[in-house]
Amino acid sequence: MNIDFPLILVIVVLGSGAIWAMDSLLLAKGRKARRAQLAIQFPGHEQLGSKAAGAFAEACDREAGEPAVVEYAKSFFPVLAVVLVLRSFLYEPFQIPSSSMVPTLEVGDYILVNKFSYGLRLPVTRTKVFDIGEPERGDVMVFFPPHQNDTYYIKRVIGKPGDRIAYRNKQLVVNGEPVPQEWLAEFPSGRYSVKMGRESLPETDGHLMQLDNRRGPRNFSVVVKPGHYFMMGDNRNNSSDSRVWGQVPERDIVGKAVAIWMHWEAFLSVPSFGRAGAID
Repeated sequence: MNIDFPLILVIVVLGSGAIWAMDSLLLAKGRKARRAQLAIQFPGHEQLGSKAAGAFAEACDREAGEPAVVEYAKSFFPVLAVVLVLRSFLYEPFQIPSSSMVPTLEVGDYILVNKFSYGLRLPVTRTKVFDIGEPERGDVMVFFPPHQNDTYYIKRVIGKPGDRIAYRNKQLVVNGEPVPQEWLAEFPSGRYSVKMGRESLPETDGHLMQLDNRRGPRNFSVVVKPGHYFMMGDNRNNSSDSRVWGQVPERDIVGKAVAIWMHWEAFLSVPSFGRAGAID
């Protein structure tokens, strides 16, 4: 079962803020008035260490003390509100769970996703309230796939609206032009081999990708619909992407993956920062 963390965070922030506001408007004045009455009943309570000071403090805690729920709300609301703003509108951390983006991203990489590159969106509803930019070919993007609207996916933008994307015999073609490939290495994988190279989409500086010789090509040809994007994994023959579940509508975009900040494969392993850096 997937936990809807953004929804939980919004509920907690709104709830704690409502408790704090309600207490400030309706109850705090009564407690303040009661403390003023107790101050009259315990003359000399300002003297530290005196019996009057101790009795006054006990009486205030008993009769005019702040409820625990209000204390928690006042403590948590500012922190959680900052977290909500940061992860909803600025940057959100993600962990890479699968090998579909190898060699660019490995399982256990922790990345930062820029939430405002493609426009500001409200948490939970994902409604865009301010347009800033649009995805470009070559961007590594986090989104909700069409077939599963509660799980984050991360792939590379291969096609923008209006592009004709084709894939034949493991060769990617964009708008009729084969995408240049420069093979850098080939290494064994059991009885087979994997080729790693650099692929240069139109108007980009290129990115790493790999092909698994164990798997046959999945040929296709498609025109990207208006308001949609065609996504593919860099681990080209081991990725569930737009070839399987279709194009990604603009409304389901989460943000642009911009940097790796840590690699941590398992709970008992030692985190490392050797892979930290910008994502190509």
